[in-house]
Amino acid sequence: MINIFEVLETNEMIQKENLDVRTITLGISLLDCIDSDLNSLNQKIYDKITTLAENLVSVGAKIEKEYGIPVVNKRISVTPIALVGGAACKTPEDFVTVAETLDRAAKRVGVNFIGGYSALVSKGMTKADRMLIESVPQALSKTDVVCSSVNVGSTKTGINMDAVKLIGEKILETAELTKDMDSIGCAKFVVFCNAPDDNPFMAGAFHGVTEADAVINVGVSGPGVVLRAIETAKGRDFEFLCETIKKTAFKITRVGQLVAKTASEMLGIPFGIVDLSLAPTPAIGDSVADILKSMGLEYPGAPGTTAALAMLNDQVKKGGVMASSSVGGLSGAFIPVSEDQGMIDAVLAGSLTIEKLEAMTCVCSVGLDMIAIPGDTRASSISGIIADEMAIGMINQKTTAVRLIPVIGKGVGDTAEFGGLLGYAPIMSVNSFACDDFVNRTGRIPAPVHSFKN
Repeated sequence: MINIFEVLETNEMIQKENLDVRTITLGISLLDCIDSDLNSLNQKIYDKITTLAENLVSVGAKIEKEYGIPVVNKRISVTPIALVGGAACKTPEDFVTVAETLDRAAKRVGVNFIGGYSALVSKGMTKADRMLIESVPQALSKTDVVCSSVNVGSTKTGINMDAVKLIGEKILETAELTKDMDSIGCAKFVVFCNAPDDNPFMAGAFHGVTEADAVINVGVSGPGVVLRAIETAKGRDFEFLCETIKKTAFKITRVGQLVAKTASEMLGIPFGIVDLSLAPTPAIGDSVADILKSMGLEYPGAPGTTAALAMLNDQVKKGGVMASSSVGGLSGAFIPVSEDQGMIDAVLAGSLTIEKLEAMTCVCSVGLDMIAIPGDTRASSISGIIADEMAIGMINQKTTAVRLIPVIGKGVGDTAEFGGLLGYAPIMSVNSFACDDFVNRTGRIPAPVHSFKN
């Protein structure tokens, strides 16, 4: 039973420590929309999304009112469109029409984002996969709320370097097409290794092919709550610090579980998972970087940063798993630069570099996230950074991701402004030495030896 003390404690978390349900994400399977006629495909997609998601936003508002818990975003994820559109789409431009349909449907039901303009190419690309990737620049420049992702590697299959090379080129093309808004199109595109099927967070969410016809996934976030708890552990030993983080993560996850179950019942759609990811925002006090500082670091990037982040991530997961039988997605700690004021401060102080961020991704829940780089960065360098990050995920049997934003017309010392939840970011320097001959090799980096576990 929940006692009055726990009620008051939760209210304190919401009012003073930025606890919120970051997203209710409705996953929708579009496999039954497949059609060889492009117009019919688009109509079926529009009809299914607008029917199933008709009440999503209003339900989120009702939960906010009933429980007093902020539900910041309402989102939709769909089956990877490369699978759905393969029969009807004969050109990249055909795929762009599907992106525009997703955009119209999302706006019709009032959600913040729709994810799943995606392809799964960890071992190879079909014609449809290649066309979808080639269409990404146009799709993201012609839509407002569509998010795109490509899974290019896994521990079981290795890394598809043909896809990595192509994506480096398409990221630059996307940046160019959206340069009037500081290349914001790239902020809606993620490259994955070991992508989960039930991730509720954008821009990487898609509805996995093994999922039910529709499912409710919830992402709950509370960096401010964890920060406040850790501040009470200053000067204490690691055991006390770990217990403090774990207990706090438990409380946060219980809030997510409550919202997920309630949304599931109100919508009549099965509950999937709760994702407990410490996802920061530009708001003061809502920062993963500040958590690391409170643990004893002058700035993120200082010696000890990777160890502190590893401990934080592990204790968050341990607390979350005890609070719900259905913890999934990416649960852990995000370390985006633009969305975290503390990370921005660390970059400006000279403490944090892309190389150190890469080391931190070995132990965080995602990877190189929302990092603005010079607009004249070569496509091969972008592909090389992606390959490095995919290798970390492949070898360590974890999810890793890359969301790089080459900001056209800007360089190191400048700032990119994205607005809203995406915040702003200082342009970070990229190693200028070439990797062209490596990236231009065709084929696939094989799976590691520990992948053979059948």
